[in-house]
Amino acid sequence: MEQAVAAADTAWMLAAFALVSLMVAGLALFYGGMVSVKNTLNMAMMIFGALAVVGVLWIVVGYSASFGDSLGGAGLLGDPLEYFGSEKLLDAPTTPGLPPAVFSAFQLLFAALTVALIAGAVADRMKFGSWMVFAGIWALLVYFPVAHWVFAFDSKDGSVRGGWIANDLKAIDFAGGTAVHINAGIAGLALALVLGKRKVFPNPPRPHNLPLTMLGAGILLFGWFGFNGGSALSAGNAASVVVLNTLAAACAGMIGWLVVEKFRQGHATTLGAASGMIAALVGITPACGAVSPLGALIVGVLSGVVCCFAVSLKFRFGFDDSLDVVGIHLAGGILGTVLIGFLADPGAPNGVAGLFYGGGVDQLWRQTVAALAVLAYTFVMTIAIAKGLQLFGGIRVDDESEESGLDLAVHSETAYVLDHLDVPAKTGEPADPVAAAEAITTRAVAAAE
Repeated sequence: MEQAVAAADTAWMLAAFALVSLMVAGLALFYGGMVSVKNTLNMAMMIFGALAVVGVLWIVVGYSASFGDSLGGAGLLGDPLEYFGSEKLLDAPTTPGLPPAVFSAFQLLFAALTVALIAGAVADRMKFGSWMVFAGIWALLVYFPVAHWVFAFDSKDGSVRGGWIANDLKAIDFAGGTAVHINAGIAGLALALVLGKRKVFPNPPRPHNLPLTMLGAGILLFGWFGFNGGSALSAGNAASVVVLNTLAAACAGMIGWLVVEKFRQGHATTLGAASGMIAALVGITPACGAVSPLGALIVGVLSGVVCCFAVSLKFRFGFDDSLDVVGIHLAGGILGTVLIGFLADPGAPNGVAGLFYGGGVDQLWRQTVAALAVLAYTFVMTIAIAKGLQLFGGIRVDDESEESGLDLAVHSETAYVLDHLDVPAKTGEPADPVAAAEAITTRAVAAAE
């Protein structure tokens, strides 16, 4: 019987891994459609580049630093040599259970996606080489330690010591509200501040391909069921509740964003629908195992509403968060993490009562401390990493490259080949493919208006 259960759990985790792996392409499409036609390929390269760098580091030292026995029992960092090179992960479990290799592969994607999310905050202006170096250093100095704090639990027999947030603080983060979304969101803010504003800010180019963004959002929703559901680590009731809560929140978040958008701007847009859904998915990520389906609706709609307002803060405070990483991932991650302290239902898989269920403020202060700790550590470390890279070679492209677009300037490619299309150009419009694509987009928008 135990072997059959272990086999079912392993099968579910392999399926969840496959779902999450598709989120890499989904994020590339989601971000890629939101940038100008001149930077689409660069955006995709930043996402896949993050996967490549973080994946290599994870195999060598990342898994060990994240899930190894805590150095000195302090709960700050796993022993980086315990699983160095991941060779120990070849061994099958001595008792029926999850093979460590599938767990490592699953968590590798968490690490890569967290780093990739940061790219959206610095789109259109960061050197690709500097981004690749930043991705590696940030994973080593920020993600791996924070993942240890949040995801590494003490072993049942006490022989392996995990992270301080998971075991000492006992904050709840089912699938990465702190380690993934707050972590990436505050890092995006720090890196954007060091990098500076785009030349076109505060009037950035329109998203060049909203159908691409919507497709990316749909793929991200698909993958998120593996992201959250797989974090249950078993094919049972917990995963089922988590998947239901994830979908419920996504639906409510979309409605919340669109309602605010309609009242503020008079239109409910496709970009708003996609953004509201992603905001809700961010909010429910830490809470998906702690709340009821009704609680998931509340988390979702509040995430959609709050994040819709939060994305406009960059114009008020003057920081250039290109694709709203701060407004969606930072704001949504904080909201979802803190709401657990209010909405946690003891009948949910985590089995903890929040303020509204008779638990008082006990869980609320734990959630708040966890969020603040990740905010402070990641902001300071990211600023330090970015400043260091700025001193050694710089991190921003030159003005000419920013103007011409990074697809051509950095990668010597364009996303679309338009020179053979029978599209008459107006007098004075440039004939090169990139400029032609922008002219076509401008005319289409003008005609629609």
